[in-house]
Amino acid sequence: YIRVGKKDVTKPQQYSLSYIKTGAISDIENGRAKVEGYGPDGSVKAFYIGKKKKNPPSVIEDAAYDARIHGSGMLFNVLGEDRFSFPKSLYAVRDSLKFVIANKPNALILDFFAGSGTTLHAVNLLNAEDGGKRRCILVTNNEVSNDEAKAFREKGLKPGDAEWEAKGIARYVTWPRTTCSIKGVNVKGEPLKGEYLNAKGGALGDRALPMAEGFKANAAFFKLGFLEPSPVALGRKFGEMLPLLWLKAGAHGACPNAKKLEGMLVLPENKMAVLADEWELAAFKKQVKAAKTIETIYLVTDYEPSFRSMAKAFPGKTVIALYRDYLDHFRLNISRN
Repeated sequence: YIRVGKKDVTKPQQYSLSYIKTGAISDIENGRAKVEGYGPDGSVKAFYIGKKKKNPPSVIEDAAYDARIHGSGMLFNVLGEDRFSFPKSLYAVRDSLKFVIANKPNALILDFFAGSGTTLHAVNLLNAEDGGKRRCILVTNNEVSNDEAKAFREKGLKPGDAEWEAKGIARYVTWPRTTCSIKGVNVKGEPLKGEYLNAKGGALGDRALPMAEGFKANAAFFKLGFLEPSPVALGRKFGEMLPLLWLKAGAHGACPNAKKLEGMLVLPENKMAVLADEWELAAFKKQVKAAKTIETIYLVTDYEPSFRSMAKAFPGKTVIALYRDYLDHFRLNISRN
């Protein structure tokens, strides 16, 4: 898998080396590529059987990727003012996603640093183009800029105050952009101007997609807070935890709503189910089987042998222990002097 080039005495390294990378070697060994012969030095000559997946290049140049026009300009079109510095081009993000999820119409995309919300906007545009049903989870804080924070403090304001929170990035940029791009309007409720670039073909056919048309999509907004561990362990905060459990299970369907958990909860539309009473395991298993769509199961127990025993009843499912899993993942490690 290594070939030695011709000798060049004028260079510090007199021989150039060419080699096949591990991915291509794996393709040869697994039959995706076939060896057709060998060079005089014994190096492999191979070709791919069928079409090889194209990897994205290191640098892509296209006028559609101009962040000034299709990032800042597009955001200005929605918000009517400069509220965010240097948003990415919508089309650069869309095309980057295409390399990974073009053939995954039901993909779930998670963006931990949402910024202005370009990722979700791009996912909606990609779905509109090819008829996909991809979902997207954005995570962001609600911080204000340093200049704004200084000005607010001079006015005697602090984080948590209504005026301060209203200018945070989530409420001032990410949420408005998400809502407006889906509805096809700006923050004043006026139809957005222009058309999306290169958004033709697939589900759209030959027609362009006007921005004012919006998207066949919906959005739900959640504020992440902290719960005291004791009431969580006692099962008294199930209603507050349910949106997070729904997200963990893949965010299928509309977010369910339940104040408390009694016995069991089987949610076919959300592809999840929760068992609170071990004595109802047989009935719970029967309902899960009848639902057919359940992928994630939460079992409420603080006894490890009991959890392992019940989990065996659901082969092929993702089984999670409550409330231990929640408490372990969201525990704050605070050292005290």
